[in-house]
Amino acid sequence: MFFIFSLLISCKGKSQSTTEREYSSSEQKGLTIGFSIDTLALERWQRDLDTFMSTATNLGAEVIVQNAGNNSEEQNRQLLYLASQKVDCAVILPRESKSIKEGIDRLRNMNIPVISYDRLILDSDVSLYLTIDSEKVGYLMGKSMKNITPGKSWALILGDPEDYNMEMIGKGLWEGMKDAGISVCDHFYTLNWNYDLSRQHIFDLITSGIIPDAIICGNDAVADSVISVLETNLKKHIPICGQDADIAACQNIVNGKQDFTIYKPITELARLAAEYAVELAKGTSVSSLVKDGTEMDNHYKKVPAVMLEPVYVDKNNIDEIIIDSGFHTWNEVYQ
Repeated sequence: MFFIFSLLISCKGKSQSTTEREYSSSEQKGLTIGFSIDTLALERWQRDLDTFMSTATNLGAEVIVQNAGNNSEEQNRQLLYLASQKVDCAVILPRESKSIKEGIDRLRNMNIPVISYDRLILDSDVSLYLTIDSEKVGYLMGKSMKNITPGKSWALILGDPEDYNMEMIGKGLWEGMKDAGISVCDHFYTLNWNYDLSRQHIFDLITSGIIPDAIICGNDAVADSVISVLETNLKKHIPICGQDADIAACQNIVNGKQDFTIYKPITELARLAAEYAVELAKGTSVSSLVKDGTEMDNHYKKVPAVMLEPVYVDKNNIDEIIIDSGFHTWNEVYQ
């Protein structure tokens, strides 16, 4: 199966244009799925996309992928483009949870099903929400860190505040931390997931004399940026964690630089998203796909939801969870 890479030029007014990359999974006519993704700059999202494309292709669907490049306005324009292409279903990983209502309204007015992928889209008519349980991710972070360190002064170096998953992680985190006498010495959000900001912030924090007993990070890339500063400027290890089980994080764990990560079964999530998108594109009802009654309130309606379980990973179970599952290879992790 060949993938088609073509350039799409979209214009706003007469003087502004953007160039983006459009992928097609098949030249066949038939079902067409639109996948609007926040960014492909992270290892995590490229992995999701690869699995989604492979699964959808095997199911005989064509996929048009729109990469918003961390730009909410661009993502909204791309959703309007997907509507103009009359896709049979749209899967959306939102840049911001509230900023793409115009595009979603256009899709839904055309009776095109919309799947909110990984991050919940707020204030819009979403057909289905597929994600990892982010509240459980936060709970595992807080509870597990309590078992690692007796220290009570923690720093929270989280992700983009516009990422609704950060709110859900925060809820779980506070639940996992409770009844332990923990105080938060620093609470920082990494705007736009700009890791230079998290790197600079932790540098400013420790050079000001504030040395946390533990650091909870919004994801593994944030953790890696923090670790780079700690290695250079401190002579002691501070317990630290993230989420996603990135290759760098797994390497940091086996090398003693990061204490644990929260693995999220993203391969399974992407596979399910492709399968559900194809079914919805065929006209299958959401109620026949989601039968356990799980729902999430997105402030517009209660959206049927599928939520996969995250898993705690440290040096003791990394082979079993990460390597044996094929998520990363032994060479990637240990060499």
